[in-house]
Amino acid sequence: MSNTAAKSVVLVHGGFVDGSGWDGVYQILKKDGYDVTIVQNPTISLADDVAVTRRAIAAAPGNVILVGHSYGGVVVSEAGTDPKVAAVVYIAAFAPDAGESVSSLIANPPPGAPVPPILPPVDGFLMLDKEKFAASFAADVRPSLAAFMADSQVPWGVAALEGKVTAPAWKAKPSWYLVATDDRMIPPPAQRQMASRAKATTVEVPGSHAVYVSDPKAVASLIEQAAAGKN
Repeated sequence: MSNTAAKSVVLVHGGFVDGSGWDGVYQILKKDGYDVTIVQNPTISLADDVAVTRRAIAAAPGNVILVGHSYGGVVVSEAGTDPKVAAVVYIAAFAPDAGESVSSLIANPPPGAPVPPILPPVDGFLMLDKEKFAASFAADVRPSLAAFMADSQVPWGVAALEGKVTAPAWKAKPSWYLVATDDRMIPPPAQRQMASRAKATTVEVPGSHAVYVSDPKAVASLIEQAAAGKN
């Protein structure tokens, strides 16, 4: 499928947060004439999140640029094989291959890599330590907003982390990847490796894991490149 002049964008958030973090990116894309949908994933299971995302794709007009942040990259890898999806964009995101999950991708962190402050599961759900949230997830977000993000966390289902991708969209669709070079949740070398494996058009941006919040211009710019089909 040609991704020439795709004017619909579907934004998929990751774990521990909801779709409101996309506000800055949303405002830029809307101003530039795109139809934008923000998916509110329950983040309870991968299958549920993929189903919610596929409904958003179905409702969007025309071809779709599908964008995922963090765990949202797993969701868009699975949902992005939809015929309406023209391209997939990963923002500091997991880009799993067939049979991989977040659990498998984080199982063996490289020596010296930052360890996300994930608390032990409670009733099958994970949270980040509120006191360490800003430093790990949102170090370049204004402190009041980082605190709000920590206090408004969405519990992340262990089942979602264990959800395995069957046929990754990046094998069938053009893909773009934004590496956040100061990320302390997904190590930048791991991001580069996944981007390279996906043969994604890649940019590197100084930023935390929440780069989509702190630098919406850079994120929107990459999405618009994908919409224009510009490598």
